[in-house]
Amino acid sequence: MSSQDGERLYVATSLADALAALAERGGAASVLAGATWIMRAPLRHEPQDLSYVAISGIDELRRVEVLDHEISIGACVTHAELANALASSPECSALAQAAGSSANPAVRHVATIGGNLCASAFAAADLVPALICLDAELEIARPGGSERMTVERFLEIRAGIVPGCLVRRVIVPRTTRRSAHIRLPLRKAGDYPVASVSLAATPGPTGLVESARVAVGSVEPAARRWTQLEAGLVGRALDPRYAAEQAERLCGDFSGRDGIEAPGWYRVKVLPSLVRRAVVALQEQS
Repeated sequence: MSSQDGERLYVATSLADALAALAERGGAASVLAGATWIMRAPLRHEPQDLSYVAISGIDELRRVEVLDHEISIGACVTHAELANALASSPECSALAQAAGSSANPAVRHVATIGGNLCASAFAAADLVPALICLDAELEIARPGGSERMTVERFLEIRAGIVPGCLVRRVIVPRTTRRSAHIRLPLRKAGDYPVASVSLAATPGPTGLVESARVAVGSVEPAARRWTQLEAGLVGRALDPRYAAEQAERLCGDFSGRDGIEAPGWYRVKVLPSLVRRAVVALQEQS
C-alpha cells in the first residue's frame, strides 16, 4: 500500500510474514508498531525511512502471558495494556508503575514495549530502567531462528543489530522481590521524566536486603544500573534516609545529559530524592 508522499507500508499478518518482508526490503525498511517515535522524526530533523513493515496486528506480539516462573510480554503490547495486565503481579510493580505513568494517556494507549526498547535515541524511556531493575530478558526473532539476551545487553548492541530482525517478546522473571519506579516529570519536558529511578530488592527472613538492583533512566543517553548503590543497600534494612545519603555520596557515578528541558547537573542532583521515594514505596509494599 502506497501513501501520497511515496512511502510504502507493508502490513504483516504473522511473525514469519514480517521477517520475510523485512528480509526482502533489506536495510531500507523499519518496523512499525505504535509509531509514536517514528511520527515525530520530522520534529527531530531526522529522515524518514522509505519503507515500513507494520507488526501491530500480529496476535502473538499482543499477548501478555503470566506463567509460574516468568511473565512473557509481546513486543506490541502497549503501555496501557501492560499496566493493566500487571496490576495483580506485585513482584512487577516497577514495570506496572512505569507503564501506567509514562508520557500521557494518549501515548500510553499506542506506544509499545518493543518500541520503547528499540528507540535508541530516546533517553527518557520509562519502561527501560524498570525492565533492567527486574533483570528482564528479551527475544529477538530473525529468519531461521531467535536469540535471547538480557535487556542490558540489548541496549549495548541495539544500534548495530542486523536489519531484518525484530524484538518478539520481553521476559520478566517472577521472584519474591519488591520493586518500585519513581520519576520526576516536568511539563516542559512533554510529560517525559527529567530523571527516573527503578529499584528492586529482595528482603531476607530477618528483614535485611539480600539482593538489590537499581536502574536510572533519562539522566544519561541510555538507562543503566547503579551498581555501587546496589552494593550499599545489600545487607541492611530498607532505610529511605540511608539510601538517599548513599545516593548523594555516589552521584558522581553519573554524567547528566544536557537538554532543552533540564541541564545535566539537575538530572543528577534529583537522584537522591528519587532513591528515597523508591525505598519508601518498597516499605509501603511490606
